Formats: sequence, structure tokens, C-alpha cells
Amino acid sequence: MQMSLIKKCLHYHFGSLRHLTDDQCKELLTHFRTQSPTGASILGGRAPVITTAITGLGPVVIKQYLRGGLMRFFIKNRYFKCGKTRSQVEYELMHKIRRLGICTPEPIAYAYRGFPLYLAWLITRKIKRASTLAELSRHDINRVTSIMGKVIEQIARLIECRFRHVDLHPGNILVDSDNNIYIIDFDKGYFSSTRREKLYEIYCKRWQRSVIKHRLPAILDEMLQKGLHQNFESCNQGRVSS
Repeated sequence: MQMSLIKKCLHYHFGSLRHLTDDQCKELLTHFRTQSPTGASILGGRAPVITTAITGLGPVVIKQYLRGGLMRFFIKNRYFKCGKTRSQVEYELMHKIRRLGICTPEPIAYAYRGFPLYLAWLITRKIKRASTLAELSRHDINRVTSIMGKVIEQIARLIECRFRHVDLHPGNILVDSDNNIYIIDFDKGYFSSTRREKLYEIYCKRWQRSVIKHRLPAILDEMLQKGLHQNFESCNQGRVSS
């Protein structure tokens, strides 16, 4: 992957494959300083996000990284810098998986401030008029069933590439007005040497658990399980015959 350009602006470090102007950086950091609300949508993640428009970049989503688990009671949003920041890792992962044919919003830049403890942000392209698959399933199940084939295809692609998305559930699938789908939240994701059979099981169990826990329509799980099983069996037969 091409090295990202590093730019410093008022104690903040920005990384991007595109050139960011001083004005764009300053515009972004005004939003970094704004208290951003945690999403209240079904299965919304803990990471707070701000949706805004930046001059020359257009509509963007700014995500700040927050700690989970017990550590969040002691250190809410700072991380110890040892190598790449979390925002840089996710930014680079998103570029890599897009080249592998996996649909995800365009990563625009990452940023951090502080050393050795740092704050971090990720800036991505906003998907216009998007809803999560979880939200859609509550009021338009017919539309959901019509696009599940695309969802299955993308998750199968993750498995084929041996990529572990650690929190893949219907709340991390965005659907735009044209029924295009986008997978989001690749924080802590990684390429793995895990066998495809094991990854298939992991994805199915995580998806099923979220559907049951949040009382989403059962057809979300039924269609995914059936579709992934058929895809997995077909791929296995292809490997044997070749």
C-alpha cells in the first residue's frame, strides 16, 4: 500500500493518501473538539460519530475511538502509543479490503493527538441516505430479504480472504437508497490464518447471537445461515474438483 501523507496541524497528526489542506485539517479538528453523541440506533456501537461536511471533501463521518470493558471506567478515550495508532490501522485495513472487492465506505483520513497516550479519529465518506440492516429489518423486511444475497456475498468474500471482522452483525451493515451495502467498523479486524471452516462458524454464531439478543426478525439469521452454507459448500466442491 502507498504510504499515507502525514501532516501536523495544531498538535494533531493527520494521515491520508490524499493531500489535506491546512483549512481542511482545522475544519476537521473543530469537530474533534465537539462532544459527539453515541449512536442510539439498533446495535449502535459505542464509538461516537459526527456527520458533517468538510470543504473540498464533502459529507464525511468522523469516528472517535473509545475504550470498552472495565478500562473505560479509568481511561475513556486514550490509548498507549506503541507503533501505529488504532485509527491508522483501521484506515489502512479499509483501503486493503476495498481492493479485495469488499464494500466499505471510502476511508479519507485518520488523525491522532498526544504521546505516549493519544486520542484517535477516523474520517470516512458518508453514505447518503443510509440505514443499517438492523434498522431496516424493523420496518421493511421485504426490502431486507431482497438484498440479503448481497450481504451473504460480501461476508463470503471476507471468509474467502480470511479476514476476521470481530463484530459483524446487522448493525454494521449499511444499506443506501439504491440497495448497495457497505460493511463498517473494522476496528480490531485482522487477516488470519484461521481455516475458512472456522471463520464460517465464527461469523454465523456472532450474527445469530446479535439477531436473538436484539430481537430482530429471525429471517435475518435464517437467510444468512442458509446462504453462507450454500456458498461454503459450493466453494469446497470447486476446490476439490480443481
